[in-house]
Amino acid sequence: QVQLVESGGGLVQAGGSLRLSCAASGRTFSMGWFRQAPGKEREFVAAINWSGSSTYYADSVKARFTISRDNAKNTVYVQMNSLKPEDTAVYYCAAAQRITTGQNMGLSSRYDYWGQGTQVTVSS
Repeated sequence: QVQLVESGGGLVQAGGSLRLSCAASGRTFSMGWFRQAPGKEREFVAAINWSGSSTYYADSVKARFTISRDNAKNTVYVQMNSLKPEDTAVYYCAAAQRITTGQNMGLSSRYDYWGQGTQVTVSS
C-alpha cells in the first residue's frame, strides 16, 4: 500500500504561480495530477512516467503547467504558472503500480493510489 501526501495548495491571484508536491511512501511507476472543481467531475491535469522521460498534459494546462519528479525522494511536482480562475479546484495526486504510457496516463482507471487532495483557489 502506497500513501500519497499532497502539499502546496493555497490562494493565489490570477496570473500567479503555485507548486504542488506529492510525496509517496513507496516506489511507484507513473504518477499524475487530477483536479475536481465544485459541481464538476474529476479531470486529468498532467502525468509523468517512472523515469520522467515522458509527460502528458491536458490541453487546458499545456504550456502553463509543468510536471516533474524526484525518484530519490519519491516525490512528484507540478509547477503551475499563469493561473486562471478556472484552475480553481481540489488537486489530487495519483500513483500507478504498473507501467502506463502515452495517453493512457490520462486515465484515472490506470492509477492505484490517490492522495487526499489539496485546494487551489485562483481569484480574479
